[in-house]
Amino acid sequence: MFDYSILCFLHFLDRIVMNCTNLTTCRDNFSCYSTSVEGYRYFAVTWGCAMTIIGTVGNLMTFLAFALQPHLRTRFNMLILNLSLVDLLSCSILYPVSVDAYLHLRWRSGQLWCNIFSMVFFLLNAVSIGTLCLIAGARYLMVAKRAVFDRVFSKLGLSLLIISQWALGLVTHGPLWHANRFDQKMCVCTINHDIYHPYPIILFTFYFLGGLICVGTFYFLIYRHVRKSTQALRRHRFSPRRSRKRPASPVRDTIDSGIESSTTNTCGCETSSQNEINSERSSQSAQSSAAAESATESHSEVVTTSPSPTPALANVSSSPPRSTASGEDEEKTHVAVMCLAVLLGFVFCFVPFMLMMLLGAVDKCSHVPQVFYMFCLNISWISSCINPVLYAVMNRQFRQAYIVLLTRAAAPFTCLWVSGRDSST
Repeated sequence: MFDYSILCFLHFLDRIVMNCTNLTTCRDNFSCYSTSVEGYRYFAVTWGCAMTIIGTVGNLMTFLAFALQPHLRTRFNMLILNLSLVDLLSCSILYPVSVDAYLHLRWRSGQLWCNIFSMVFFLLNAVSIGTLCLIAGARYLMVAKRAVFDRVFSKLGLSLLIISQWALGLVTHGPLWHANRFDQKMCVCTINHDIYHPYPIILFTFYFLGGLICVGTFYFLIYRHVRKSTQALRRHRFSPRRSRKRPASPVRDTIDSGIESSTTNTCGCETSSQNEINSERSSQSAQSSAAAESATESHSEVVTTSPSPTPALANVSSSPPRSTASGEDEEKTHVAVMCLAVLLGFVFCFVPFMLMMLLGAVDKCSHVPQVFYMFCLNISWISSCINPVLYAVMNRQFRQAYIVLLTRAAAPFTCLWVSGRDSST
């Protein structure tokens, strides 16, 4: 009987030791401490704080500009607002949690919050990439096929497209709820590639590689369309048929997508040619050349859809053709720079993250330094800060709204500084 009691007590102690060992193992699974990243974590914490502040302020300014300026409440700008919402959630929720993990080199919130963090992280990334594709497609349709844009991006269609982006992200990442874990190489919660393999790899490739191809294709089509339209306009302006008259003002189509193209469509050219024939016939029927010239100028003012930002482009008949050509070159250069900036921003922010995720799936023995994984993840945070610049600041209307907001915000400090200077003098 005594021996049996001793055996039971020893078995009880063994169970306690086993439980403590399992608890220690669980705690170690939530740690990413390594001597190789002990110094890097201070840079990561500083970088995360900077991205949190800059991204939060930039995206809040987008929301304020949208709320205070009624002319910004357009269908296209709703896509920019959705992108700002995603970036604002990332900067205000995800980045501070990641900074805490970097600071302590440990996940301190438990497995449930680890699952929630990973789910929200990949959901926001999926919606962000999908919105970038919608913005690129909408810009192309507004430049090349405006009628198609009006049908696809109507109020109902736009609402369905935005909702579908969030729904698609939930549907595609929902099955991976039980595959979330704390990744010691990245020092954040992410998806375990060993569970449901190879579905996570296919999903990452679909979003990141597919998004890159979609965005690059649409912006290439935008640039090619603007270039062809500009060349066609030049050929029409300097054709022999128009040699007797000064070139009419081009139709400058200012759209709320941030692209201002001084292009004319086929119908515009045909209308202009028909007006020339009518003008010649009317001049042969005893009208003076001065009257014909004034009719041409009035027709140019009617055709112009929006005021030109410079007087030289507002009335081309009063300026030499060379200045008009230089203005078109500047406009084409602006479109090219915008397309290139958006594409490079996407590549710089998301491609290293995509490679990091794919490399993490095959790097079972941790041959790649841990600093590399953490650095690639930190680089992807820039996307939430540069999106307000690429998609709002490069838009003339948003840029003007930002200037108004900054002026109002700086007005109290300016008054205090002026009053303090006056009192000192």
